[in-house]
Order: sequence, then structure tokens, then C-alpha cells
Amino acid sequence: MRGRVAAFLLLVAAVPAGAGAMSASGAPSGHCRVVAGEQLLGGAGGAAAVCLAIERAIAAAAPRAKYGVLVKAMPHARLSAALTVNDHALPEQNFAVMDGELDSASVRRFAQSLAAQVARAAK
Repeated sequence: MRGRVAAFLLLVAAVPAGAGAMSASGAPSGHCRVVAGEQLLGGAGGAAAVCLAIERAIAAAAPRAKYGVLVKAMPHARLSAALTVNDHALPEQNFAVMDGELDSASVRRFAQSLAAQVARAAK
């Protein structure tokens, strides 16, 4: 009996904390991927931080939208994103920081603007 309880606890401990929340609401509704210029995102926390900001902003603005985001980081503190919402491509979104470098605050603004576009398209 103890062996079964220990095995169960080990299994529960191995499941990521967010997995339960995802399975409760269904499969993830979207994905984000940086497809170019990852090396230019160091000041913004890297590609993973950029996608995390985008995914969080979209989850807050349009939690049920099915979306895809392909991000390109370009020289001179510029970002672009190709968005697909509910299998429909949206116009390319562009963002630039004119007087500095990309940082976490600028990525957050970019993510919020993408989330607004996704929410508008999902209606």
C-alpha cells in the first residue's frame, strides 16, 4: 500500500504546476515563436521572455482565441509579428523603439498591441 501511495505522489510531483490549469480549460489556444533575430533580444530577456509576454497579454485580452504569432527581431530595436487568429492571417504588426533598445517594458507594449489585435479579430 505504501508503495502505491509513494508512486502516486511521485507521479503528482512530476506533473508541471500549470498542467492542471491547462487541462481544466482545454488545450492551449495559441503559440508564439521567435523565427529570426533571437540574438537581438538579449536586453528584452530573450526569445522565451518575448513569447511569454505575448502569450500572457493575449490570454488576458482574448482567452478563447485560437492564434499563432511568429516574431522577428530586427536591427535598430524593431520587432515584427505575423499573426493568425482563428485560421485567418492578420496584417503584419510592426513595432520600433526610436530612442533606445528593446527592453522588457517595450516588449510588454508590443505584446499588449498584439493582444488588442487578436481580441479585435476574435470577436
